[in-house]
Amino acid sequence: MIRYSLTCDKDHRFESWFQSADAFDKLLAGGMISCAVCGSTDVRKSIMAPRIGKSGNTETAIVPAEVERPLSAPASTAEQALKELREKIETNSEDVGHNFAAEARKIHNGEAPERPIYGEAKLQDAKSLIEDGVPVMPLPFMPSRKTN
Repeated sequence: MIRYSLTCDKDHRFESWFQSADAFDKLLAGGMISCAVCGSTDVRKSIMAPRIGKSGNTETAIVPAEVERPLSAPASTAEQALKELREKIETNSEDVGHNFAAEARKIHNGEAPERPIYGEAKLQDAKSLIEDGVPVMPLPFMPSRKTN
């Protein structure tokens, strides 16, 4: 296993573990690595300080505090806010998946019960909803799925 410090094209910094350097390269080439903050797949490796410990010492190595946090923990207050927003949306809304555009239109037209929903829509479908006055907005995070 290898841990890389990564940066997206918007200068968000995050870390992730990979099975090997080759595995990282394959995932990156396939667009399967995305920024933990904004979802961008334009990601590159960043300079990362190695773990340094005293010879023969089994104590914890000397590592900056931000590296010691669990990888699943938010790295910044912005990440924490996005995490809380996502949890609130997922707790209080129905995930309609790829049927978002159709379901939002049905709710708007009174053909389905009014309720908070979230899901995925193609760009053209989202534009069409907005043009037709359906109140929708993009969410500032990617759908829940394991990408790296």
